[in-house]
Amino acid sequence: MRILVTGASGFIGSFIIEEGLRQGHEMWAGMRRSSSRQYLTDERTRFAELDLSSTERLRSQLSALRQQMGGTWDCIVHAAGATKSLKREGFFRTNTDGTRHLIEALRAEQMLPARFIFVSSLSIFGAIREQDYTPILDTDTPQPNTAYGESKLAAEQYLRQQEDINWVILRPTGVYGPRERDYFLMAKSIKQHVDFAVGYRRQEITFVYVRDVVQAVFLASEHTDVQHQAFFLSDGQSYSSRAFSDLLQREMGAPWVIHIKAPLWFLRAVCAVNGTVMRWLGKLTTLNMDKYHILAQRNWNCDITPARQQLGYEPEWPLERGVPETVAWYKQAGWL
Repeated sequence: MRILVTGASGFIGSFIIEEGLRQGHEMWAGMRRSSSRQYLTDERTRFAELDLSSTERLRSQLSALRQQMGGTWDCIVHAAGATKSLKREGFFRTNTDGTRHLIEALRAEQMLPARFIFVSSLSIFGAIREQDYTPILDTDTPQPNTAYGESKLAAEQYLRQQEDINWVILRPTGVYGPRERDYFLMAKSIKQHVDFAVGYRRQEITFVYVRDVVQAVFLASEHTDVQHQAFFLSDGQSYSSRAFSDLLQREMGAPWVIHIKAPLWFLRAVCAVNGTVMRWLGKLTTLNMDKYHILAQRNWNCDITPARQQLGYEPEWPLERGVPETVAWYKQAGWL
């Protein structure tokens, strides 16, 4: 297949490119001119400069690519997205408007693919089923509590209105693995012998290793009979709030760690103040109100049964397997 991956320079996108090349597909890395190619060094990779901020600019870029290829892509994996932004509008510019611009330009240039896979997020559902901790279902009503989740939901809603597109939506929970930087902050903290958690009420967390997300992407590309559906992705297990940090401590050989648990009101205050100051300074920060809502959420369980039944998805990387490989990569890359 000829496959375009938007956001190919990013964490998930670069792994999709690698796996596609391994499987023998013609892989196109869609990215901005300024994006890094650090993880896209395979000479078989083809590059497509795409500016998702403008439909007209995209049309010009796509027109040139159509002439170069003599056609279009069999499958597009839309993995481009903003997970951090100085302002709320930034999430919608990239995650919502960027998706709309891409589809409008593809349609105008008669380049709609046979398959369109949108990488969304479990975050579109927000803090629901917090009382009984039962898995979030596709039939539940989304109640996003972050600007990121709201922007991804808006993109999903737009995509659902496009009847001429054979789309599938993938909603991974927290994705970790080599090259990922948010969970790496926890590893840095463990190296400094500190583990910080918030909230005294039980928390159920879910994870998905990046290679399992990639597995789902290619299963979705192959099962073209499955149309206009959304699927949750996790490793199929639920973990306590200590599980990830305990595995990091073990793999990093940290002899001791101080476990600090702070009340939610303290985290809220820190995130509110830090987020405001950083916006004034024009700097991105991990500690903001979006991060507060993510850390405060008590239930991240989700039902992956539909993905298993309809796509044949079977996660292969529980934390016990994924964390060691991740830590090994951090060390080899000089991050730790």
